[in-house]
Order: sequence, then structure tokens, then C-alpha cells
Amino acid sequence: MKRIALLGLLAGAFFMPRLSQAQLFQDAQIHGDFQLDAQYYKEDEAIGAPEVKERLLSNGFANFIFTTGNFSAGARYENYLNPLQGFDRRYEGSGIPYRYASFQKDNFEITAGNYYEQFGSGLIFRAYEERGLGLDNAMDGIRVKYMPMRGVRLKGVIGKQRAFFELGEGIVRGADAEVTINELSDNLSNLNTNITIGGSFVSKYQADDNPDFNLPENVGAGAARININKGNVNLYGEYAYKANDPSAANNFNYRPGQALLLTASYSQMGLGISAGAKRVDNMDFRSDRNATGTVLQMNFLPPLTKQHTYNLPASIYPYATQPLGEMSYQGEVSYNFKRDSPLGGKYGTNIAVNFSTVKSIEKDSLHDETTKRQIYDSDFFKFGDEGYFSDFNIELQKKFSSKLKATLTYLNFYYNIDVVQGLVGHGKVRANMAVADVTYKFNSTHSVRTELQTLQTKDDHGSWGMGLVEYTVAPHWFVAVLDQYNYGNPETDQRIHYMTGTVGYNRNTSRISATYGRQRAGIVCVGGVCRNVPASNGLLVSITSSF
Repeated sequence: MKRIALLGLLAGAFFMPRLSQAQLFQDAQIHGDFQLDAQYYKEDEAIGAPEVKERLLSNGFANFIFTTGNFSAGARYENYLNPLQGFDRRYEGSGIPYRYASFQKDNFEITAGNYYEQFGSGLIFRAYEERGLGLDNAMDGIRVKYMPMRGVRLKGVIGKQRAFFELGEGIVRGADAEVTINELSDNLSNLNTNITIGGSFVSKYQADDNPDFNLPENVGAGAARININKGNVNLYGEYAYKANDPSAANNFNYRPGQALLLTASYSQMGLGISAGAKRVDNMDFRSDRNATGTVLQMNFLPPLTKQHTYNLPASIYPYATQPLGEMSYQGEVSYNFKRDSPLGGKYGTNIAVNFSTVKSIEKDSLHDETTKRQIYDSDFFKFGDEGYFSDFNIELQKKFSSKLKATLTYLNFYYNIDVVQGLVGHGKVRANMAVADVTYKFNSTHSVRTELQTLQTKDDHGSWGMGLVEYTVAPHWFVAVLDQYNYGNPETDQRIHYMTGTVGYNRNTSRISATYGRQRAGIVCVGGVCRNVPASNGLLVSITSSF
């Protein structure tokens, strides 16, 4: 903290030499947050939980941010001794991988050190952190933001990406411009239609050290976008093109990449309608051509599937975006039945219907000798023959009284394990799911919530059931018991209960919880990006706090 404060003093003295030290620090603030996840592991042969030699593994984080006037600086300390199972072992160790200093004056801002940034929807550039996935591709370099006039926003970045406690080999350079037409002048601000247009360009440099191929050392990508909003209607479109970028992830394919994202929405009192379509072809984009998994990814491909939050839909067969090729679309309608109407009852009723599907893109094989390893050709507007995923779901939310409310959900889905999880030979899953989430409030502080879930299928590991009871004593305490049961597994000795118990305590901005029990092996996904989670048995303690 003393070092951060010293940085603030020195920068303030440089940028604002007319201010005294007392003036500089009269509005100074230091804030931050802390997180620790530590798990004690025990071997469990029944569920395939391996022996952990260290017994206790932990992930720890501490952020410190100093601000004064137009200046801010921060640092994050991280400690993995050793990383929790399911996180990349290359995180092992401790250090300060994230630190920055930033200054803003008038319409100009410059950041030196680490930063997160995104151009448009992220099709060609997104530097971000998703701690639950062990994903952090923060930039380390310089970022500049400038507004030369009202309605015009410019960004420029240069640097390298974080790779655990090191930096990746590639150098990333990028620029983004966005113009909001209605903000350019007072006359345009009166228009009923709001229009924002933008464009981005990103390139990476990495030396060619491959003895087998002649690889491009500079690879560029460009994107253009438009957002139109008029009254209750919003339309968004973005197209991206990436030059040939052979890498380990695409089997050194020289084919250029493309992505198109289209969304539309309409809303009015009680009614919401949204739709989207997306096409992705060879858009795995990394600052190191030899990286795999989620390491050193430069871009983000937004999923067009419903992001479920309930246990079985979210944890057993979640969809992972396929950057090498997919076509998808999604639609949703949400309607609120008014209070005191026949279907709304005393408190009103909400119903939402959602459908999404993902398929392969059409690929016509080509000969390497004549196409410089482009491998295949593809018609931009044609679906392929293989289905990856589909999900039809209905959700009903109903409040029956001042004490009782419920959410009921039905899902019918298709899931291609061979493609989505890369487990060739595991086949496809067709299943139905149902969820009942009921909360009863005894008084202003005591409530109980119960979840019952079922997944019905004859494929893969068969049917599952899940039950949860959570009791809350607001504002401090909660206790929960959860059981996942694979009762339909065709192998009777694998019809296992995965039971856990959790107790937690909240006070102001701090929270501590302890969970003991079994964790099923599977994958965890956030926003279409996933990581594998091995089976485990043991005690997990989590502590979070902010100041």
C-alpha cells in the first residue's frame, strides 16, 4: 500500500505541479477486495477423485486501488499454493501479475501497465478476467483513450498478454473508433433514432520459428459494427474478418477467419422479444500461435444460447462456443401477465419462452497443394449437416402470496458431446429437464428455499436428479444441503449420490462459507468459455471481503 501511495504522490507531482502535497491527498482514497478459496481434498475411488499430495490447495487474490483526483494506481497480489484442482498448474506460485497507473484529464486518458479492454462485442479483441474459469488475458502495455469531440471516442492499445505469471510472446496492437451520430451536434440530438457506428483493427506480431511451415509473423483483423435504437426497438450488427492465422488450435490452417453477429430486441411494458444470429468460421485468435485451451486468447465470441443458472442445466451439459466453425440463432419472448388478470392473479405472472440452436458450418474439402493449406471452402450462408446443440425452454415465475413464490422451468435439449467437449465416441444426448424452485418467507429475516430438478435421458450416463434445501437467516446466516444423484446410470455401481452441505456468514461487505462433500467431474462454463473440473471430495472454505 505504501508503494501505491508513493506512485500516486510522484505521478500527482508530475501531472499537477501546482498542487501542494496536502491538496493532492485531500481527496485520496484506497480501496480494494480480498478473496481466498482453499480446499482440503480426500481420495474417493467411487467417484474417481484422485489423491492430492498436498492435501490442501488454495487460490488467493488481493486488490489494492489508490485514487486521487485524476490519477489512479492499483495492484493485485495472487497466490496459488498450489492451484485448486481444475485450474492450470502453470498458475503455481505467487506474485503481482496485475499493476497499473492511469491518468485522466479533459477528454484524454492514458493507462500504463495492466488493463482490461474490449472492442465492440469482442469478436477481434477482448482482454478480460473470469476468475472462476482461471482465465486472465490482461494486457501489459499502454492504453490511450481520447474524445476529440462530442460523440467521438477513440482507443488505442499496445502490449503483450498475460500468460500465468509471465507474458506471451506475441505483441498485440489495436485501435478502435466509435461515433454516436446523435451526439455530434445539438440538431442531431433531437432525432428519434439513435445511431452508433464503430470500427476496430487489431494485429499481432510473433516471430516465425516453425521449421515445417512458412508462417505469417504479422496477422491483422478488422471489424465494423452498428447499433440502432429507436423507441422500443434495438438493432445491433457486427462483422469481423481475420487474415490467415495458422496455429495449433486450427491445425495450421491458412484459411482466413470471419464472424458475423446480429441481434434485435423489442420491449414495452410487460413484453420483451429478442432474437439473434451468429456465424463463426476459423476465428480462434491468439497472441501465441502455439497456445491452446483458454491461454492467450485475444478475442471473445458471444454465445447465442441461454445461460442457465440452475444446477443441472448449468453444470452437466453446458454449451461451449466452437471458434473454428458454428452457425447459431436464438429467440426469446417474455411476457408479464398483469396483476388481477385471469392469468396474473393477485401478484402477476411472468412467462419466458426461449429457443436456441447451433449447427456446423458447411465445409467442402480442398487439396492442400493448390490452396496453401486452406483445407476447406465454405458457403457463408449455408448450415452444415451436424447439429452441435439445441435448447427449448419455458420458465414461469409466480408469486402466490406475500410469503410464497415459485419458478418452474422446463427444458428440452440436444447436446453433441463429441464436438462440444471433444470426447469423440461419447455420442449425443437428447434429454428433458424440469426445475421447481420454491421460496417460503416466514418473516422478514427467516426464509427457506427448495429446489427439485430432474434430467431425463437414456443417453450418456443416464438420468439425474437434484434436490436442494437452503435456509436463510437474514442478513447474516445461511445453510444449505444439496444432493445430485445419477439414478439412471446404466452401470449400477455408478448410481452415486453427490451430496454437499454449506454454511455461510455475511457481514457488511465480507462473506465466509464452508462446503463439505462430493463434486462431480464435468465442465464449468461462463459465457460459452469452459474449463474441466475433476471429481473431488473434501472441505472448501471461501472468504471474500472488500473495503
